[in-house]
Amino acid sequence: MNIGVDIRPLMAEKRTGVGEYTYELLDAIFEIDKQNQYFLFYNSHSDVSKNIPPWKQENVHYIIARWPNKLFNLSIKFFGFPKIDRLIKTPLDYFFSPNINFTTLSKKTKHILTIHDLSFKFYPEFYSSKQRLWHKITNPKKQCLRADLILTPSENTKRDIVDYYKILPEKIKVIYPGLSSIFANAMMDQEKTRQKYNLPNKFILFLGTIEPRKNIIGLINAFEAVYSKLPFPHSLVIAGCKGWNDKKIFKRINNSPLKEKIKNIGYVESRDKPALYKSAEIFVFPSFYEGFGFPVLEAMACGVPVITSNRSSLPEIVENSAWLINPNQPYEIAEAILKLTQDEKLKTYFSNKGLEQARKFEWKNSALQFIGLLK
Repeated sequence: MNIGVDIRPLMAEKRTGVGEYTYELLDAIFEIDKQNQYFLFYNSHSDVSKNIPPWKQENVHYIIARWPNKLFNLSIKFFGFPKIDRLIKTPLDYFFSPNINFTTLSKKTKHILTIHDLSFKFYPEFYSSKQRLWHKITNPKKQCLRADLILTPSENTKRDIVDYYKILPEKIKVIYPGLSSIFANAMMDQEKTRQKYNLPNKFILFLGTIEPRKNIIGLINAFEAVYSKLPFPHSLVIAGCKGWNDKKIFKRINNSPLKEKIKNIGYVESRDKPALYKSAEIFVFPSFYEGFGFPVLEAMACGVPVITSNRSSLPEIVENSAWLINPNQPYEIAEAILKLTQDEKLKTYFSNKGLEQARKFEWKNSALQFIGLLK
């Protein structure tokens, strides 16, 4: 079979969740599937080839369009042209979109679409006016209705699509993402990583995009409330690339009475993540809404006790392997931090349970399920 794949999520220099999902799933698929032909499509007027993974398999082909992006998107939106499968030219059996994007296909080509979450619907206040306009124009509900098959990374996202878009549940398949191979094969030098990012001796870690949806201000409030009660002095390390409305978060840090104890280290390279997680005492991820939550899985895989939200997909992913809190209640975050720093047995319990839970998530399994759907 011939399968087209939209790899526009891989054009950015720094990968966030969707980019990691796209890369890891495709990498696992290409490692297993030597029969089907894959045509990887992206459009960019500028040269972004340095960001595109150079897969060398004989059944993987790159198709590049050189339209200006705005013109390309507007033409698809208002004229239904160009049909992406016709740009690929080889007749396709399927076209796979790892995320919502401007897409139009010929009727003969079946469309597989991944919907990661509906946070833009439930929490529009966490998105810029430009992002809200983008979601309005791309019309995710219409894309779901047109797709032949929808993939989601969690049962929670599947329920949301069924409930709010009125899509038949039989049309939606849950394929859990896996854990990046860097966490299984990484050669870690924790001391080198400490020096590279100037990490404090004992610290509580957050890693994710710096944006309001991640509830970083709630974490700062909790850290301030509990700091004087901790058995040992801890710092709060905030890691991740900048996101929308991050200035509000940085202003809150600068105005904190504990600003000397709150350290922002910015974007962390993938190869440094295992050592960063392992250097932390506790990982806290109090997000208001997640379609999956890769950082939580990564932290569990590194044996770090995890505190995370009892909202959206997060309880489904961690099951009983993390301390769940209400993200709207900073005192619950504070209580969890205090208990885990005081009680070594409890800390060890969540560390071991997290390691056990993380082993359930493998990209190989995700890839086999995807290939199975094609058959």
